[in-house]
Amino acid sequence: MKGRVVKLREAHKAGSPALCSASWGPSGQHVVTASAADTAVLIHDAATVLAGGRGSGSSALATIRLHKDGVTALAVAPGPSGSLASGSIDHSVKFYTFPEGQFQSNVARFTLPIRSLAFNKKGTLLAAAGEDDGIKLISTIDNTISKVLKGHKGSVTGLDFDPRNDYLASVDSFGTVIYWDLCIGAEARTLTRIAPTFRSDNSVRNVLCWSPDGQTLAVPGLRNNVVLYDRDTGEEVCTLYGDHEQPVSSLCWSPNGRYLASAGLDRQVLIWDVKSRQDIERQKFDERICSLAWKPNGNALLLIDVMGRVGIWESVVPSTMKSPNEGIPDLNSNMVPLFDDNDDEPDTSVGLEDDVDDTFSDSITFNHKRPRRKSTFDGDSENEDLIHQLEYTKRMKDKQNKNEDAGKARGDSATPVTLVTSTMQAAFQPGSTPPQPGMRNFLAYNMLGSITTIQNEGYSHVEVDFHDTGRGPRVPSMTDYFGFTMAAMNGSGSVFANPCKGDKNMSTLMYRPFGSWAGNSEWSMRFEGEEVKALALGAGWVAAVTSLNFLRIFTEGGLQMHILSVSGPVVTAAGYEDQLAIVSHASDCLPSGDQVLDVKVFNISEGTQSMSGRLVLTPLSRLSWFGFSENGQLSSYDSKGILRVFSNQFGGSWLPLFSSVKARKSEDESHWVVGLDANNIFCILCKTPQSYPQVMPKPVLSILELSFPLASSDLGANSLENEFLMRKLQLSQIQNKMEEMAALGLDTTSYDDESFNMEAGLDR
Repeated sequence: MKGRVVKLREAHKAGSPALCSASWGPSGQHVVTASAADTAVLIHDAATVLAGGRGSGSSALATIRLHKDGVTALAVAPGPSGSLASGSIDHSVKFYTFPEGQFQSNVARFTLPIRSLAFNKKGTLLAAAGEDDGIKLISTIDNTISKVLKGHKGSVTGLDFDPRNDYLASVDSFGTVIYWDLCIGAEARTLTRIAPTFRSDNSVRNVLCWSPDGQTLAVPGLRNNVVLYDRDTGEEVCTLYGDHEQPVSSLCWSPNGRYLASAGLDRQVLIWDVKSRQDIERQKFDERICSLAWKPNGNALLLIDVMGRVGIWESVVPSTMKSPNEGIPDLNSNMVPLFDDNDDEPDTSVGLEDDVDDTFSDSITFNHKRPRRKSTFDGDSENEDLIHQLEYTKRMKDKQNKNEDAGKARGDSATPVTLVTSTMQAAFQPGSTPPQPGMRNFLAYNMLGSITTIQNEGYSHVEVDFHDTGRGPRVPSMTDYFGFTMAAMNGSGSVFANPCKGDKNMSTLMYRPFGSWAGNSEWSMRFEGEEVKALALGAGWVAAVTSLNFLRIFTEGGLQMHILSVSGPVVTAAGYEDQLAIVSHASDCLPSGDQVLDVKVFNISEGTQSMSGRLVLTPLSRLSWFGFSENGQLSSYDSKGILRVFSNQFGGSWLPLFSSVKARKSEDESHWVVGLDANNIFCILCKTPQSYPQVMPKPVLSILELSFPLASSDLGANSLENEFLMRKLQLSQIQNKMEEMAALGLDTTSYDDESFNMEAGLDR
């Protein structure tokens, strides 16, 4: 399937990988390029680029050097009199004529770097976003900011207007996608963490792309794939899964929407036939391709890599297949060629109203609907499974609408049905925080201490600190050339791991003991084509769970002790003395959006499994923290703010011992859990929009009493009831400990008095 090898030529000089952008002009005769490592925006003759001319030399038709720092985003307005917009690390957005490149105006000023720009189909609106809080919608008629859309919690890295001008889609660095309804200027739907997270690598960004008919949104998936989402429901339509070995980082559609191009971190570019869901062409390059653009009126693909080298891939779609220019959707009719078959009137383009507030609700309820369009199919059998999926989606939506109409007819006061779109939770390390460019983040934070890292050019700087400097040894800082993204620590040492990287797709595991930091005291393991997803430490052992669902257990000295299989993709892991607890997915999410998670506890020294069951979560929540208390009780904390502890009461139950909602002093306050003991939870208070602590200034640990979420009682004895329940739980834990010791033939005298006093307290 491989055609002529595409040669890339230097357009921008880059000493190290940097985010580069490339775009076609509306007529397909010109291309424009930019690099985060270069202040210049270059406009080229497409024929010169195709011939292999050097973009950084005299072949550039126009060289624009008005930014004070690297250029991170480009957008070309459609139409014959289109304009060019550029965004930069210098926080500015500028307009130019195209293709002349004459400066027109500075149209927006941000406080942080720009990451993405997009024009709507008519060229009347420009969306600009980046690391600032909010997406600015700029009217190109008078260069004024029409509205600021707020809802993302991370940097916005990708923007795309629906071709029918109804929606703006955006994606952030956390992988969250938001559909913005341009008619009301608010969130229409939020799809949480459905795209990859590229950590602190600013040479890569999350992207998304509407199909030319506006019915489908393409988003990079979490499994090195591309996922297509329905326009109106936000539900997954289908998945394109092929030979990408690492996450997809760039996307673009062919003019007719039949084909899709994807570029991945594996340096591959794949061309997909969306009907058959098969890749029909591919090329592998020397460096990652960070921007793709399909020629608006041809069978050619514009590419630029992270080193600023640009090229054009001609004859992308083989001549034996349908041309990418045949059957381009007519947005002025109700004929849509591929992704819809519902017969309704076409809707008209609606502008953004000026009387909407600048801040919007966090709700993901979608009540504003537009009619769907009818598409005409040619009867090709390879469409049938896709059609069936879409018909099912429409039936579900129609059913929901009928239920809502029936509720209104009855005068029901209940909340209308909300469609929930959820994905399986990605793996995480307890006590870690997301990376932020130029800032330290926590790889691990627990009751003992913390591990922090900050990325520099080509390496990272890792530091280990203990909360009680007299309790642990002084650990020298470490220069990390592996790019570790996860870690765990206990009193004996620390373990690190990184994602797959390099030509051999290697993931590395490294253990460093605290007792001796001599050169030969640490050890490492490498896994080819297998990525470490979760880490844990215990008494004399190290555990890693990988992308192949392997549980690998090592001794502290590096001996490979056990290799087991876990039942599903891992979510997280935790260790305490001889106990290793692992949380994994039991199945896909329920229709309600709830996660289905299993938890297993292994005794490493005995080689036994002491617990296996379902992990309890609050409805529509995700697991936020997982671990053991200071006295060895298995505990979990979810995104709804409920802390649970596992108890052997009633044959094994998860008891809710803390509610963040009840404990907080204001609505913008949340609790980031560090650990707990028998009576207290140790946490860091965070204020919206931050949901996790910063390394600097040093976080302040708060200590709150554990308390059952009791119902309000007319008896006025809630404090006594809570004390009674807490003591019952502690007595149960003591008795279980005594039974375990007695079974091993150990003396239980030390616990007898404690048990007696607890029983006496309960009697009182």
